[in-house]
Amino acid sequence: MNIETIKSVYFVGAGGIGMSALIRYFLSKGKFVAGYDRTPSALTEHLIAEGAQIHYEEDVTLIPENCKDKGNTLVVYTPAIPQEHAELAYFHENGFEIHKRSQVLGTITRSSKGLCVAGTHGKTTTSTMAAHLFHQSHIGCTAFLGGISKNYGTNLLLSQTSPYTVIEADEFDRSFHRLSPYMSVITATDPDHLDIYGTCEAYLESFRHYTTLIQPGGALIIRKGLALQPDVQPGVKIYTYSRDEGDFHAENIRIGNGEISIDFVAPDTRINDIRLGVPIGINIENGVAAMALAHLNGVTDEEIKQGMASFRGVDRRFDFKIKTDKLVFLSDYAHHPAEIAQSVKSIRELYKDKKITAIFQPHLYTRTKDFYKDFADSLSLLDEVILTEIYPAREQPIPGVSSRLIYDNLRPGIEKCICKKEDIPALLAKKPIEVLIVLGAGDLDNYVPSITQLLEQRANSES
Repeated sequence: MNIETIKSVYFVGAGGIGMSALIRYFLSKGKFVAGYDRTPSALTEHLIAEGAQIHYEEDVTLIPENCKDKGNTLVVYTPAIPQEHAELAYFHENGFEIHKRSQVLGTITRSSKGLCVAGTHGKTTTSTMAAHLFHQSHIGCTAFLGGISKNYGTNLLLSQTSPYTVIEADEFDRSFHRLSPYMSVITATDPDHLDIYGTCEAYLESFRHYTTLIQPGGALIIRKGLALQPDVQPGVKIYTYSRDEGDFHAENIRIGNGEISIDFVAPDTRINDIRLGVPIGINIENGVAAMALAHLNGVTDEEIKQGMASFRGVDRRFDFKIKTDKLVFLSDYAHHPAEIAQSVKSIRELYKDKKITAIFQPHLYTRTKDFYKDFADSLSLLDEVILTEIYPAREQPIPGVSSRLIYDNLRPGIEKCICKKEDIPALLAKKPIEVLIVLGAGDLDNYVPSITQLLEQRANSES
């Protein structure tokens, strides 16, 4: 595959966040870009506005003529697309060059110094934070991110001069094994994607193999206390980090009045009075990892301090929609039990004396089947839980697996209910709300604008 000589790129599953960064990359290279996705979204509409041709029907006749020359066309697909998909089958039957998203990302980034962030959770915020630290510094970077940066309104950053590429390294389908990291952060290894891996041991083994891919002369920055035993090549340094201890950590943490400030401690420096641009407790640890990556690669102390203060966050990651003394509403992508627990604890840290209500949409039948008791434990940290039906994504229903499994295992005495997602605005209209958070990786985020409008109207009528 010679990316420079191909003329057209066709994406099967164009609306995925990782796929969209590649679409933007190929558009920036002047390629003809088209593709299919199952449903329209704000992201696909943005991609169309930027020059991609995207359709939403599984129909071979809708593939543009520019993408039917197998000598000049690269086909990229996501593992979420079944192999029997009509358009993917057409490309296979006609001998096109077809690659997974991870293969293409690995090829594009191999000639640069890859700064990769892997982990069950925390990787999107940490990689986006690191990309911002580099981008606003004298060093710069290219970046392929798993979320839309609020600083830049995109998940792709490009630099013609920087040797560094910041990459979100995804463990789903072992995608991160396609990468060649110069340095990597590993944020968490709580088992997930057991439909792919089968066992917790196989999941951990996949991360161990990933650590063998870090290039000599580089480094692994691993969160302290993980079950993972790294297996790095000779010449790869290992550093630890966490919120409170490790080679990189925070001290003198100050939380109050909606602000968080910390001192950043590294083996060879200390940066005092860093203000977090997104003042949420979990961002202390995410920030330590991002700052470690930046510090080890020459971003100056002052640039780190400025970058952390000016970081505005990522869409759907602690994404505040309303933030007043009386009412707080935010959206968060948390969809794994450990991630939800961290999310709730971070919110509780900011709003100790307020009632916290969450609307949670479980993501995948397999994940719900594997972890329903863990989900119940994490959600039981809340004051009130509203559950919706499971978002299936790529999966077919599993008999006996529904949101009721989580509901029945919530702690005694918690306020709880199950409702259809389309009934949520009507339900909220009758409820007193102090702090409300929408949790999950499915399509519940589509209802966030209408919920925001409803809560704002109520606040105006009461004032």
